Amino acid sequence: SNVKGYQFWQHNNKPIELWSTAVIEQKADYLHDNPVLAGFVNEAWHWKYSSAIDYSGGKGLIELDEL
Repeated sequence: SNVKGYQFWQHNNKPIELWSTAVIEQKADYLHDNPVLAGFVNEAWHWKYSSAIDYSGGKGLIELDEL
């Protein structure tokens, strides 16, 4: 969007095609690790808003359908 007051995505983002299971898993791991790397939690599944808990056998805030 060219409307700067309502821009949601960064202009310098680099979208990639999720063309394989390995790439999808790599990107999910990256997302799950962000709160840990930022120092908000010690383990990915401790972050309340992460789906990491679902992948570690727990139950998160929303129900997920695994692919």
